Amino acid sequence: MDSLAFLIAGVIVLFLILRNIVRVVPQNQAFIVERLGKYSKTLEAGIHFLFPFIDRVAYRHSLKEFAVDVPAQQAITKDNVALGIDGVLYMRIMDPKAASYGVENLRFAITQLAQTSMRAEIGKLSLDETFESRENVNAKVTHAIDEASEAWGTKVLRYEVKDISPPATILDEMEKQMAAERERRVAVTTSEGYRQAQINEAEGDQQALVLRAKGNADAVEIEAKARAEAIRTISAAINTEGGTTAVAQQLSEQYITAFEKLAREGTVALLPTDGSDVTSVVSKAFTAFESLKAQVDKSQAS
Repeated sequence: MDSLAFLIAGVIVLFLILRNIVRVVPQNQAFIVERLGKYSKTLEAGIHFLFPFIDRVAYRHSLKEFAVDVPAQQAITKDNVALGIDGVLYMRIMDPKAASYGVENLRFAITQLAQTSMRAEIGKLSLDETFESRENVNAKVTHAIDEASEAWGTKVLRYEVKDISPPATILDEMEKQMAAERERRVAVTTSEGYRQAQINEAEGDQQALVLRAKGNADAVEIEAKARAEAIRTISAAINTEGGTTAVAQQLSEQYITAFEKLAREGTVALLPTDGSDVTSVVSKAFTAFESLKAQVDKSQAS
């Protein structure tokens, strides 16, 4: 019985000794070993042997990327607007020794540094710039924290603003501003549509006038060409045999037709003194025609 108890005690002591001697470090972790209370070495992934009761593992660090939640805080913009801002910080331990001895509480220190850097960056921007330049704010805060935490053996990978909460009064003003902006866009769109319609109507009227004028000009040109062709035909007919007689007959017919039209349409008619003598009137018209024809032939001959 005593031998069994002695065997069990021996096994326990051996286990404790082996536990203090052999250390297996998992992947992506690092152990900080102190010898007699002083930093001795950093153990990376794998199996390691320590001096029992002299060496001890003082700190254990994960070398993976991890996230640190940054609580909401009040930050005042350049135009004196108080904003509630929270975020999340992504970082990684690069130097386990510095992370162990450089700061008492790494996560608390990083959180306070992130809040301070965020307040400083927000203080440089106006309210509108804060919403428009969120990516720039994230980059500047990341750079500021990374520089300040380098002594702690950490690498800040990125910082993301999760939420920006303006005061209720500012939210009301922003909603009114957005409503006014939407109304302005509607008014601009409506005025642009009316303006374009007026332009289209004016251009249509202009084109119609141009086409109408062109049509009138073409009609006048066609009429003039037709009249000229008729005059040339008449002139050719007069110069032929019997042309003069035909002209006299035409004048007589036109004279009779004109007086007939006056008798039908009007109640008052102006007649020449010798209106009863159609032959004398036609003879006078024919004499005038012959005189005009002689002048034309003379001008053409010269």
